Amino acid sequence: SPLILFPCLLTTVLSFPRRSPPPDPHPPIAMAISPRLLLPLLLAAAAASAFAGANDLVGELQSLRSRSPAGVIHLTDTSVTRFLSSPAPRPYSVLVFFDATSLHSKTDLHLPQLRREFALLSASFHANNPDSSDLFFADIEFSESQHSFSQFGVNSLPHVRLIRPEHSRLADSEQMDQSHFSRLADSMVEFVEARTGLEVGPIVRPPLVSRNQMILLGLLFLISIPFGIKRIMEGDTLLHDRKLWMAGALFVYFFSVSGGMYGIIRHTPMFITDREDPNKLVFFYQGSGMQLGAEGFAVGFLYTLVGLMIAVVTHLLVKVESLQTQRFAMLAVMAIGWWAVRKVIYLDNWKTGYGIHTFWPSSWR
Repeated sequence: SPLILFPCLLTTVLSFPRRSPPPDPHPPIAMAISPRLLLPLLLAAAAASAFAGANDLVGELQSLRSRSPAGVIHLTDTSVTRFLSSPAPRPYSVLVFFDATSLHSKTDLHLPQLRREFALLSASFHANNPDSSDLFFADIEFSESQHSFSQFGVNSLPHVRLIRPEHSRLADSEQMDQSHFSRLADSMVEFVEARTGLEVGPIVRPPLVSRNQMILLGLLFLISIPFGIKRIMEGDTLLHDRKLWMAGALFVYFFSVSGGMYGIIRHTPMFITDREDPNKLVFFYQGSGMQLGAEGFAVGFLYTLVGLMIAVVTHLLVKVESLQTQRFAMLAVMAIGWWAVRKVIYLDNWKTGYGIHTFWPSSWR
C-alpha cells in the first residue's frame, strides 16, 4: 500500500549517513593580545588621532590665511571655539586684534589706524616667514562675537591678546600692553618676538608712490623741463610771486605757534567726546597733561592775528596820509590786540592755573 511504503522510505532516508563538509584550507587564526600591550596601543592611537586633528586645524588656518587680506583671519564665536578652545597644547599661537566698527568714529581710540598697523604686522611676518605655521594673526569684531569678548574678558579698546599653545583658557592669554601701541607696528613687533620667540623681521611698508606712478611723474618732469626753463628766464613763476612767499611765511608762523608739529608727532585729536555726555564734543581740555588740536589752533589764530596787525601798522599804516585814519586804525589795533592777549592769558590760566600779575614801579606807589 502507498501509505505503508512512504514511512519506510522516509525512515531509510533519515537513517542514511550524512557527509561532513570539507575542511577549510585557510582556517581563521585567533590572536590573543596581552593586557600589557593593549594600553600602549590605545595611547598611541589616541596620540595619532590628536596629531591628525591638530594638523587639520593648522591646514584650515593656513587656508583661511591665504584667503584673508594681509593674512589676518576673521574669527567669530564659532571659529574661536574651534581654533582657540581646542585642547592644549596646540602647535600654533594666535595674535588677536579686538575691533568694534561702532567705535571707529572715536578719534581718541585710533582703532582704524591700529587695525591697519596690525595688518601691516601680519603681512610683514608672512613676507619674512612664508612657510611658518607657528603664528597666525586674527581679528574679532564686537557686534559679531560678543560671547568671545566676554570669554577673553575684554572690556576696553584697543585690545590685543596672544594665545600661546599652552593656554587652555582664553582668559589666561597674554594682553599686549598699551605702551606697545605707541610706535604702532614697530612696537608690536617687540611684543610678538619677546612672547613667542619668533623673529618677525623688518616691517614692510608699502611705498607712498608705486612704480607706475614714479614712471609717470618722471615723464611729466622731463616734459615740463623746457617750459620751466622758459618761465624762469622770463621771471614769471610762482617762486617770483611775493604774495606766495607772504602766504607761506604766514602758514609757517601759524603752524609753529599753534603746535601743529606737536599734534602730528603725538597724534593729538582735534577734539574728544565728553565722558558725561557722549553727544557733546570737548574742544578745550582743562589740565596740563593733555592738549587738543583745537586748543592749539585757537591760540595760534590769536598769535597770528596780533602779528598781522603789527605788520599792517609797520608796513601799511605808515603810508596812509590821513592822520585821522591812522589814529582810528591804531585805536582799533590796540583794542583787538588787548582782547587777543587777554584771551591767551585767560586760556593759559584756565588750563594750567598759571597767572600773570601786574607790578607797578615802586616810585608810582
